[in-house]
Amino acid sequence: MGSSCEGRVAIVTGASRGMGKAIAIRLAAEGASVCVTGRPADPGGARLAGSLDETVAAIEGVGGRATAIAADLSDPSFDRRRIPAHAEDVFGSAVDILVNNAAAPRTFHIGFEAMTHEVFAETVEVNVWAAWELGQLVVPGMRAKGGGWIVNISSRSAGPKVGPPYVATQVGAQVLYGSSKAMLDRLTTGAAMELHDDRIAVNALAPESAVLTENAARLVALPESAIEPVEAFAEATLALCTGDPASLTGRVAYSLSLLVELGRPVRTLDGRSLLAGWQPGEIDPARLRPPYLQS
Repeated sequence: MGSSCEGRVAIVTGASRGMGKAIAIRLAAEGASVCVTGRPADPGGARLAGSLDETVAAIEGVGGRATAIAADLSDPSFDRRRIPAHAEDVFGSAVDILVNNAAAPRTFHIGFEAMTHEVFAETVEVNVWAAWELGQLVVPGMRAKGGGWIVNISSRSAGPKVGPPYVATQVGAQVLYGSSKAMLDRLTTGAAMELHDDRIAVNALAPESAVLTENAARLVALPESAIEPVEAFAEATLALCTGDPASLTGRVAYSLSLLVELGRPVRTLDGRSLLAGWQPGEIDPARLRPPYLQS
């Protein structure tokens, strides 16, 4: 167990499974009290495996503190004030860390011409507005505490499609998903500028390679060389949740490149040991990609 988040309160959205669950466990292992949100509250409540209850149990299994609140962030009528209020009620302190990981269903099969307003609205509601509104809700508490950290989980698909010629992919042009993540990136850099004097860091982080969660495995088939472990992504997220807000802010970063840049050791989710083969000096430079803002 570490102590880099000792005494801090964190919210992680989309934490029933996959990257959100891993990030929540890693934060808890470093001492944060974590409020997790997601749509299913118990096993069997969704078509994919995983639940908030199981995430809470996993956090408690590494000696951490956790609470859960079911939240459908695609529902515009859901009162998102309930999330930070619940975290503060349970842990007795305002939120220090917000990780916006929740994402709308990947509708890669629906291209530009076939897109519907319903699908468009749901994607923007979850991927952009929910992150924006939750950020608004936690900023006053962070400001009162003298600082905080917001990490928006993005995607390499936010970068522009360059061509012709265009390279075909298993997921097509990702017009809607990529566009929503591009807006999230721009939101990030603008909010970082506005909140810099308050010592509130705002960063966006995307996987360098695919993190092969159950959901990702349903969408694409990738070779081992195109996959990074969820532990590496969780460690990169932790780095952005603990860095100096005066300097480590306004970044649109990729996970492996960030770990290499910071020289940050990559640990297992419980924080108790190093992850073999994925330390900064062991990461193949061929895997690294310049973020599109720096390309």
